[in-house]
Amino acid sequence: MASQDYPERFLTYLEVEKASSPLTVENYRKDLRSCGEFLSKRLGKNFLWQQVGVLDIRAYLAELNAQKYARRTIARRVSSLRSFYKYLVRENVLEVSPLARIHSPKLEKKLPSFLDEEEVTELLDLPEATALGSRDKALLELLYATGCRVSELVGITLERIDLGNRFVILLGKGNKERLVPLGNACCLGVEHYLPVRSALMNKYGVAEHGYLLVNSRGGVLTDRSVRRILDKYISQLALRKHVSPHTIRHSFATHLLEHGADLRAVQELLGHANLSTTQIYTHITTERIAAVYKKNHPRA
Repeated sequence: MASQDYPERFLTYLEVEKASSPLTVENYRKDLRSCGEFLSKRLGKNFLWQQVGVLDIRAYLAELNAQKYARRTIARRVSSLRSFYKYLVRENVLEVSPLARIHSPKLEKKLPSFLDEEEVTELLDLPEATALGSRDKALLELLYATGCRVSELVGITLERIDLGNRFVILLGKGNKERLVPLGNACCLGVEHYLPVRSALMNKYGVAEHGYLLVNSRGGVLTDRSVRRILDKYISQLALRKHVSPHTIRHSFATHLLEHGADLRAVQELLGHANLSTTQIYTHITTERIAAVYKKNHPRA
């Protein structure tokens, strides 16, 4: 395999063997392309990835710093290169990765934004009693009831949701399945939406594709459409904060912990591989408790 083929082989490995999402694969592609363009100028157009040394990587990172790239962006580029070279070591192209002695920039722990319970209630009450309004209601209820990622939401199929027993099977990162219970409000929202789904598919002659959420013409709903739908309702709420589908996920976890849920249970519900990823939500709840104390205690 030629050196020029290594990045594409790596991206195929991510897609096929690691079951990475298209967005993740595209981010790796952009990061490798950025580094490749720098190395082409530094080492020559026909440079070999396996001959890149630690000094070349450090020069690339110095260039990113000189161009005032954010620490988080640089850390992601380092992570992408680390994974790429780990793959080359795994394929016996190299014995040691040039990233072995490279440290990622230290990042400040950024607490995720979330909606309070009143804001979530207002959001869930916004969809109107129309065909697409019922679809949007089901979509929003599912986001908040399960804390799922957008890719998991649009990937829900009819066979993976059981309204009678009130649970859904989500297909997460690395094709890992997890069973998440559904609340009564969510089940009612989905029940009201299902006849609309059938009507839309029949109206536009769409063959049964098995996916729960459909667009206005009965086709499969995309990640981008989910974000556009959420943006529409957030603009109606006029909140002074940036809200994304992931904000709903953060709200789901925060509210569970505030009501006494066990951290490991929340980890399972979110599909986090490591408990440390879930622990960031304990910082949020601790900060809120401190704020409530400071505001309400007479001698705070």
